[in-house]
Amino acid sequence: MTPRVLFVSNGHGEASIAGRIAEDVRAADAGAVLDHFPLVGTGLGGATMNEVGPRRSMPSGGLVAMGNVRAFARDVQAGFVGLFFAQLRFLREARGRYDAVVAVGDAYALGLALTARAPVVFVGTAKSAYVAPYGPFERTLLRRAVDVFVRDERTVGELQRSGVDAAAPGNVIVDLLRADAPALAGKWIGLLPGSRERAYEDGVRLARVLRALGERGEVRGILSVAPTLNAETFARALRDDGWDVRDGDDPQRLHLTCGGATIGGWTGTLGALLRSCALVIGQAGTANEAAAACGIPVVVLDKDADLGASWYRMRQRRLLGDALELVDADPGRAAAAVEELLNDPHRLDRMSACGVERMGDNTAFTTQVTSASATSDSSRKRHGRSGAAATSSSIVFIQPIGV
Repeated sequence: MTPRVLFVSNGHGEASIAGRIAEDVRAADAGAVLDHFPLVGTGLGGATMNEVGPRRSMPSGGLVAMGNVRAFARDVQAGFVGLFFAQLRFLREARGRYDAVVAVGDAYALGLALTARAPVVFVGTAKSAYVAPYGPFERTLLRRAVDVFVRDERTVGELQRSGVDAAAPGNVIVDLLRADAPALAGKWIGLLPGSRERAYEDGVRLARVLRALGERGEVRGILSVAPTLNAETFARALRDDGWDVRDGDDPQRLHLTCGGATIGGWTGTLGALLRSCALVIGQAGTANEAAAACGIPVVVLDKDADLGASWYRMRQRRLLGDALELVDADPGRAAAAVEELLNDPHRLDRMSACGVERMGDNTAFTTQVTSASATSDSSRKRHGRSGAAATSSSIVFIQPIGV
């Protein structure tokens, strides 16, 4: 029987991870029905999945945490409450429509996914014991999933001591990178502005740091233009900031020069970009973590006065440890710090090793479409599920396979 799978994500990076998992499902069963319900944003997750359900971009971009009242208030003003109830209604009405639901993100995504009343696989990307453990209510939700995959073994240990059967077969972010060839010959400085609306503003800030480096000598950077963003908008913003901008062909969509600095605007895969980089300067989330996983030192501009963004950067700093260097956001001071780092090979090596250690090796999450009754019965017995949590039709499970 053709499997029907719903992916629920609540973030831009999470949508990319859902899309990567969906590709493996598609490879295992070309006829699988794969739907994607992004709780945050629109047009995310790639071409493998069909977008379904009510969705809308919110001002916070999904980064509402640690009492960030201002960001939440902006979301409420933009219609979050109505969107929430519409999304909840969609999932309740989806009962019986899907054989499995894969929730990618945090316990909020899992909680909503559970309302669809299908077996739920949880891929937890948002929390780690290195930063903050799952709380009591979150652990209650995790126990209701048929499979739970989290970021690292430390988090597995904490969850298992609380009675949650979790596993950390490897870092799913590494799977996003694949074995792409380097984007450009030589070693460049990667500029990772992120994938949210504020990326255009952050892209200008990152380019200013590279321009300041160019005042000290020739320097080359490669700017990531995420699929959710528009290269022409970057071009206008950078031209207004004094860069000479020429159009190119995808994936090197833009060519920018200013003094001794050169930037290529890259619309291709993140893996190809990172394989061209000796170091990245990034204001991103998933992309920063992917760089660290590749052993690339990560430099972040310390500019955020906004409580939510500051919390997010703090979380990333704790997660990546010494793989991440926080520097002053002033372009001149940031350029001096980057130059000092590039001239210290021992420090670069320590940052590289820490990133690989924190983010895990290249053990992959892959997917297997398994047959109906046997898998459902074994899941029900293993997790103590009632018939409401397992079906007699095909369902998808994400299983670790070392590569």
